Amino acid sequence: MNFLRGVMGGPSAGPQPSGADTIQKLCDRVASSTLLDDRRDAVRALKSLSKKYRLEVGIQAMEHLIHVLQTDRSDSEIIGYALDTLYNVISNDLEEEEQDDSEEENSAKQVDDLGSQFTEIFIKQQENVTLLLTLVEEFDFHVRWPGVKLLTSLLKQQGPQVQQIILVSPMGVSRLMDLLADSREVIRNDGVLLLQQLTKSNAAIQKIVAFENAFERLLDIITEEGNSDGGIVVEDCLLLLQNLLKNNNSNQNFFKEGSYIQRMKPWFEVGDDNCGWSAQKVTNLHLMLQLVRVLVSPTNPPGATSSCQKAMFHCGLLQQLCTILMATGVPADILTETINTVSEVIRGCQTNQDYFASVNAPSNPPRPAIVVLLMSMVNERQPFVLRCAVLYCFQCFLYKNQKGQGEIVSTLLPSTIDATGNSVSAGQLLCGGLFSTDSLSNWCAAVALAHALQENATLKEQLLRVQLATSIGNPPVSLLQQCTNILSQGDKIDRRGSKVQTRVGLLMLLCTWLSNCSIAVTHFLHNPANVPFLTGQIAENLGEEEQLVQGLCALLLGISIYYNDNSLENYRKEKLKQLIEKRIGRENFIEKLGFISKHELYSRAAQKPQPSFSSPDHMMFDHEFTKLVKELEGVISKAIYKSSEEDKKEEEVKKTLEQHDNIVTHYKKVIREQDQELEELKQRINTLTSQNEQLQATVTQQVSQIQQHKDQYNLLKVQLGKDTQHHNSHGETFQMNGIQTEEVSKLKEELEEWKNKHELLQGQLKEKDSVIEKLNSSQLEMGTTEQSSQTSKFGGLEHNNELQKELEMLRSQIQLQSVEISKLQMENQKLQVMTTTADPMLGDSGATAATGSELEGRLEQEIKELKSQVKALSEEKESLKQHLDSSSSTVAILQDEKSKLQREVAESKKEQDDLLVLLADQDQKISALKIKLKDLGVPVEDEDDTESGDQGEEDEDGDEEEQD
Repeated sequence: MNFLRGVMGGPSAGPQPSGADTIQKLCDRVASSTLLDDRRDAVRALKSLSKKYRLEVGIQAMEHLIHVLQTDRSDSEIIGYALDTLYNVISNDLEEEEQDDSEEENSAKQVDDLGSQFTEIFIKQQENVTLLLTLVEEFDFHVRWPGVKLLTSLLKQQGPQVQQIILVSPMGVSRLMDLLADSREVIRNDGVLLLQQLTKSNAAIQKIVAFENAFERLLDIITEEGNSDGGIVVEDCLLLLQNLLKNNNSNQNFFKEGSYIQRMKPWFEVGDDNCGWSAQKVTNLHLMLQLVRVLVSPTNPPGATSSCQKAMFHCGLLQQLCTILMATGVPADILTETINTVSEVIRGCQTNQDYFASVNAPSNPPRPAIVVLLMSMVNERQPFVLRCAVLYCFQCFLYKNQKGQGEIVSTLLPSTIDATGNSVSAGQLLCGGLFSTDSLSNWCAAVALAHALQENATLKEQLLRVQLATSIGNPPVSLLQQCTNILSQGDKIDRRGSKVQTRVGLLMLLCTWLSNCSIAVTHFLHNPANVPFLTGQIAENLGEEEQLVQGLCALLLGISIYYNDNSLENYRKEKLKQLIEKRIGRENFIEKLGFISKHELYSRAAQKPQPSFSSPDHMMFDHEFTKLVKELEGVISKAIYKSSEEDKKEEEVKKTLEQHDNIVTHYKKVIREQDQELEELKQRINTLTSQNEQLQATVTQQVSQIQQHKDQYNLLKVQLGKDTQHHNSHGETFQMNGIQTEEVSKLKEELEEWKNKHELLQGQLKEKDSVIEKLNSSQLEMGTTEQSSQTSKFGGLEHNNELQKELEMLRSQIQLQSVEISKLQMENQKLQVMTTTADPMLGDSGATAATGSELEGRLEQEIKELKSQVKALSEEKESLKQHLDSSSSTVAILQDEKSKLQREVAESKKEQDDLLVLLADQDQKISALKIKLKDLGVPVEDEDDTESGDQGEEDEDGDEEEQD
């Protein structure tokens, strides 16, 4: 212990040992001491010296420290000291922190080399890394945390080598994944940093980490930390997610299928007040947007990108991004990255593009988001990066979106332009940018308009109808004419920015417009000033900046030749080729055409669709235009060198092939129509067959019902016969034609009641008759007196009238009751007859026979009705059979016609094959003649090379050689 006191700075006699000597003594102590406390103190002393004497400790003590890790694993304290010491030796972070600004860069390089060399020594024995993985599994904080830091430093120094060791180690990656579940935030956060280094540029490890439930854990951490409002831990988790997903299709698919895209939506929820965002929030949101772009990057497989785009729309993520896009107070860099993100989410996805077209900005009146963005693009006061992002968004909106292209072009057509001028359309903004004095606006508008025409011949023709009013009093000119006018004026117009940039943008627009559109080429050549301008530009010897313009002019002139339909006599293909030969020269023309693809900015633009330029001066080429140049450069070069006879032959062959193709397509169309008719007839036959089966089923069902009725009828006859034979069933409850004995007794009681009522009414009638007779007699007696004649007369008459009325009413009631009584008597007689017939003592079976006859009559009537129905159904069945036979004959006729057409198609194909054989024979003859000419000494070029002379001249030369 006295030795240690001397090392740690205690008083000692004699000279002080040097640092190297002290380290050597401590290493000996670690190696030779038998007491654990002594070894622990020595390792602690090495740890304190390792920062200052990094090289010495690394050289002398590394082997002893590794030995301690292997032998003293039971003591967590000494293991922790050893791990810290190794971390100080291997890591470069401490040295970088202690360096001053005045130190030179070569010292930093030496530090990096030192850490890399010590790492190489440590991992030379793979068991050391495996041992470190085992120590990281320990739960003790003093062991686990230093182990995580040391492993992270090893991965920083020698990443691929350490990754390979961990990959082959049993459960190596799985052990490290447990760090994310550690409850101690320090270890969890450093575990995220460790996994960042582990997953760099290693797809195999990335897949293992992803399938170890990394996505779930990382997203949980981000949610716990507050999403975009979280700290640097969220940033680290997002960087790790980018490592796992970028350029890894398997993990991207796993992320999508695990429904993790839906969990990204809360990241982009912003409030109304977006002022005062912290720098960390801006960083987090920027990384979140980049993570979305990783999933929908144009470099991913199209299927994976499309599925992620659809998932983002269905979960509302695209809607949330559009909300940020239209929000106020969002920082400029976040707004720019959001525009780029929305661009790639909608690129090539029709559903998302349609939704984006429907988004409106919160203005009064509301304007479409596309219009608002285009206003920013053509506004020279906006930042350059933002304008590039808006152009990319517009390009992605139109990518494979013919509907969107048509909507943009329609805003330029005369029939759809808003005459009131209250609203600004996308087409008006593009025209305004195309003809403004800002060169960058010219270029952006030209490229945007070119994308509206990309691979859409119909819109190219429709755009020819656009007329522009240049100035008051002058007639309107077409958009095509105005573009060529600005192009020809060139340097005469005072512009802000690069003048070459404006001309390059207009030339790219014209090349895209004229390519694969013969009508547009005819309109372009109809202006007599265009061809001389192009030839003049190509023929001049200009500087490097103008070489790009010369190349594009050569491309435009080549397109005018290649897609020329020879409708203009003065500008036929052959005449334009002769003009190039005379004024420019073919070799010079091809050389100028090659300036485009050899340019550095062309190579940059061809790499990826997003327009990313370091400065506005470098903004020259568009990605889609580079594809067009690559497609047309070769065919234009061949077209320039072709002779008129070859052109004629090629056109004849093309026409022949087109005719054959038209014939084949016609027959294919006919066959397709006949197939459709056959399918329709088959469907009709199937429906008729099913209807026939249904009718047959109903017939059989009704036949069975008739048979059931017959059986029931027979059973009733048997039962009625049994009822007449058996007289011992009087005690049972009997029923005859639905009328029971209880009902008979009730009717008898009602009959008695009516009889009593009748007797009462007759008694009342007799009393009234007696009263009437008394009144008549009293009236006769008082008829002689005059004093009471008036009063008695009138009173007697009134009383008499009343009595007569009552008498009439009573008589009518008696008549009604007598009718009812007669009815009841009739019913009573019937009931008595029925009861007497039902009495077993009488044995009369007349009623039974009557009811049996009634049932028999009803059944016979039902049988007749059913027979008539069966007859009608059979007649309908016969008609259906006839219709089925006629349809089957029609099908047979159509099949015969189909076979005839197939034979005709086969014959046409055979004729086409014969033509191809004839062409092959002709090629063989031409090659044989060329060989003969070569044998005679006449210079003959190969098929790939260009021919400079006329064929007739070559024949004359061949004849002269034969004469010689």
